[in-house]
Amino acid sequence: MFLELGWDAWATVGIIILMLVALITDFARPDLIFLGCLGLLLLFGILSPEEAFAGLSNKAPLAVGALFVVAAGVQNSGALQFVDRLIFPQSKNLPEATARLMLTTAFMSAFLNNTPLVAMLIPRVRLWCENTGVSASKLMIPLSYGAIVGGMTTLVGTSTNLLVAGLMVASGYKSLGIFDLAWVGVPAALGVILYFTVIGHRLLPDHKKHGPGFEDGLRLCIFELRVTPNSPLVGLGVEEGGLRALEDAYLVHLQRGGKIIPSSPELAVHAGDVLAFLGSVSILERMLERQGLERVKESLETSEHVRLPLYEAVVSPSSNLVGKSLHEVRFRENYQGVVLGIYRREATIEGPLSHVPIKAGDLLLIEARTGFDRRWNQNREEFYLVAPRRQEKVKLQVGKAPIAIAILAGVIFFAALGVADIVTTAFIGALAMIVTGCLSGRDARQAVDIPVLVIIAAALGLGQAIENTGLAAAVAHLVTDQASMFGVVGVVAAVYVATSLLTELITNNAAAALMLGVGLAASQVLGVPPEAFAITVAIAASASFLTPIGYQTNMMILAAGSYRFSDFAKAGLFVNIIVAVITISMIWLLWL
Repeated sequence: MFLELGWDAWATVGIIILMLVALITDFARPDLIFLGCLGLLLLFGILSPEEAFAGLSNKAPLAVGALFVVAAGVQNSGALQFVDRLIFPQSKNLPEATARLMLTTAFMSAFLNNTPLVAMLIPRVRLWCENTGVSASKLMIPLSYGAIVGGMTTLVGTSTNLLVAGLMVASGYKSLGIFDLAWVGVPAALGVILYFTVIGHRLLPDHKKHGPGFEDGLRLCIFELRVTPNSPLVGLGVEEGGLRALEDAYLVHLQRGGKIIPSSPELAVHAGDVLAFLGSVSILERMLERQGLERVKESLETSEHVRLPLYEAVVSPSSNLVGKSLHEVRFRENYQGVVLGIYRREATIEGPLSHVPIKAGDLLLIEARTGFDRRWNQNREEFYLVAPRRQEKVKLQVGKAPIAIAILAGVIFFAALGVADIVTTAFIGALAMIVTGCLSGRDARQAVDIPVLVIIAAALGLGQAIENTGLAAAVAHLVTDQASMFGVVGVVAAVYVATSLLTELITNNAAAALMLGVGLAASQVLGVPPEAFAITVAIAASASFLTPIGYQTNMMILAAGSYRFSDFAKAGLFVNIIVAVITISMIWLLWL
């Protein structure tokens, strides 16, 4: 069969090999690599411009883009804030916490983009672990894996599922339904969750932090808040107003009329007093949400719905800040940031923050616009290091939560009933999020992950080349011939294993684009429903459990759980086996 292939098929093989090498070695961003390969296919005449760019009009990237906006609207509305009560038990029962975390994450991941979902849950999981003494490494991998298996259960769960559906339509097949994957994905997800609840959590590493670290220093940061004119705290004593001893901070002194007054339980609070606290900077955000307190320095951001990123900057000995106060150097104007707190190792800072002489080695907590770290890390004369602590975040519009939930439910409900295609319901849902004010136009634009859409559109073109040149049919014949001794199930298993191995090395969308054509061709050779191989490829392409590089959520929890590369191999091996066995078994029972 391979001897009958033309030059265009072999040229496509060469381009695919180049793509694989580039993806594995991180030669460039995945979207640029895909576009480069698409350009080569155009250059050699393997694809016409209409075929190469047909992905731009395909439903898959359009649906994914619209769903990004819908998911952002749900998150922005605060509709997911209830998850803390669902996830975290009152006690530190690890099996219970693991089960609740994975079940809740998997359910939400079935309908929402799992990347922002995991980003939202990481700090919540970390805080629960700190409060209960449980190592974060016991829950971060279950968090990521729960999001992955949840995405396997519906068509909208991941962009990979929508890519597979788009490739099927481009090849002349009927698209997958919104819950077609549930017959296989739900048993697989439940199998993984049961494994971690009973056995898996015992095998996860216990990476507890030893000794005081960088984060511990931020527990001794000095920061200031001002009492507003109409504050309910005015006239109350420090202790009566709940300001004396907070959870992770305490009131050191207050400034009134240029005088510094040491804190005492009976000291009355006046309007305009500047309160100086010593403790964890995590208290700062919670205190700002308290009625009657405001920041001393105005934010650079004028919109009340946007919260700027926070950065940690360590002052260099050669910095212009050394020996001068923030007021003297006009920090806001010259550095384009606002210092919210200062940490000085083994020393207590006294006096107003704006008038404290800065020393080399001081750690400044700075609120600034996105890019502050990139700008100042290029100039080591001012700061040793500038590291992001908190990303820019839109303040939750809790009043919009019912509207956002209703829009999401409408998107799923009408697509499931077949009233309209998922791309139609998702597009209308995205518009509804903006019209109803659940999401601003600016936030909607930022919610769309353009590189992912580019990869999907380019992957559709690559899949067209694999099919047009006869390469898919040739590989399918090779696979079916080699696995025929094990029957149709053996061919399904071979396609699953090949896709799963590819997704550990390259992106899941790339693995799906390369293997779906082979799977569809194999279904024709064997005379089985194309859905059998389409679902096999979709789930295998998402089954990235062995390495942190195969799936974005794995990369996100790598540092949060203090994991080593080998931890994923140990935790993911049994998970890969569980998902593979359940997937192949369900495919065999339902379609073969």
